Amino acid sequence: MPRRRQKGETIIPMINVVFLLLVFFLLTAQIAPPTPFEVTPPDSAADQAARDQDVLYVSATGELAYNAARGEDVWPLIEAGDPAQPLEIRADGAVEATTVAALLKRLRAAREAGAQLVVNGG
Repeated sequence: MPRRRQKGETIIPMINVVFLLLVFFLLTAQIAPPTPFEVTPPDSAADQAARDQDVLYVSATGELAYNAARGEDVWPLIEAGDPAQPLEIRADGAVEATTVAALLKRLRAAREAGAQLVVNGG
C-alpha cells in the first residue's frame, strides 16, 4: 500500500483571523476623542490685522521676517514694538532647535512679555 503523503498545515485560517481583528480594531478605535460640543470662535478683521503685525517668521534655514523687514533688520522693529505685547513666532518645522532657543533668548531681552511659539497640532 502506498504511503499517504502528509499535508502541510495552511496558514490561511490564521491570516483570516488576523485580517478580521485588524478590521475590528480599525472600526472600533477612535483616532481622537470627540469634542463635547462644536465651538466656532468669533471672527474679527481688526483683531486678525493686529495679530498679523506681531508675527515673526523663521524659515527652515533660520532666516527671519517681521512685517517688511528681513534678516537682522527685524530687530529694530521688534524692539520698537509694544514691550508688553507678546510676539508670536511661526517657525518652520525643519529649523534647528538651537536657532529657536537663541531666538527666544534674544526676544526675552527685547520684550517684557517674551514670545509665543506657534506649533501645529491639537
